Amino acid sequence: MAGHGPLRTLDERLGRAVAGGGFPSSAAHFLADLGNTAVALPVLVLVMLWTGWRGAQEWRRGSREAVDGVVRGRWWLPPLAAGAALAAVPALVVPLKLWLARPGPPQMAGGPHDGFYPSGHAATAAVAYGAAALLLLKGPAGRERRRRGRRATVAGVIVAEAGVGVGLVRCGYHWPLDVLGSWCLAGVLLAAWCAVCGQWGPGTGGGRNGVREADGLQGAAPQCLTAAPGGSRGAVPKRPRGRSADCRTEAPHGDGRRTGPGTGGGQSSG
Repeated sequence: MAGHGPLRTLDERLGRAVAGGGFPSSAAHFLADLGNTAVALPVLVLVMLWTGWRGAQEWRRGSREAVDGVVRGRWWLPPLAAGAALAAVPALVVPLKLWLARPGPPQMAGGPHDGFYPSGHAATAAVAYGAAALLLLKGPAGRERRRRGRRATVAGVIVAEAGVGVGLVRCGYHWPLDVLGSWCLAGVLLAAWCAVCGQWGPGTGGGRNGVREADGLQGAAPQCLTAAPGGSRGAVPKRPRGRSADCRTEAPHGDGRRTGPGTGGGQSSG
């Protein structure tokens, strides 16, 4: 559809209109350069290092109290998955470009490129800045951010992505559908990142330890034995140590004396 379908004529007409519009050329080149790997990769790496360091610090503080320390210890998974998502961009974009082989705008005629759909620059920017925002919002630092800060982060990423797309079309590097296809591809990669971190990331309740903990809670209520009148012993549930327990015991001979909390220190009740 993007290379030879009915939308190609409309797409190219819109691309020529944007390229010949009044958007400043210097600003367009600056925005288009935000999609370069030399710019987007360092931004993501810095955020990966920062959130990874914060996650490791949080894990060290809470490792002694966490019952599922192995699961919570996966602080390295979100940054690592973000890097893998960015590495998947060229692995997916290059084959798609070769397969579709869509010609580029007139400014790119005669270049070494074999295809222009989807845009590698737009996909790189969308995944790098999108993954960086997700790391900041969903990581340890994101939980401390206020609502205004979270909204500002999301708005900043959206503006940056839109600016990269407009800059690529204005400079004549890509058609609008090239950019749109890259955004769709980036959405799939970011959704995969969310799914992986939601399933196996730090703080999740899954894993073997979670199963062991659930199994340990079953039948974990200890028993205390009380002497019933007449010498027979019966089992009465007892609360764990350290909590207020109201476990009362009858005297062995059934003389009507009770000991335990609230009985006045063993005084006779009858």
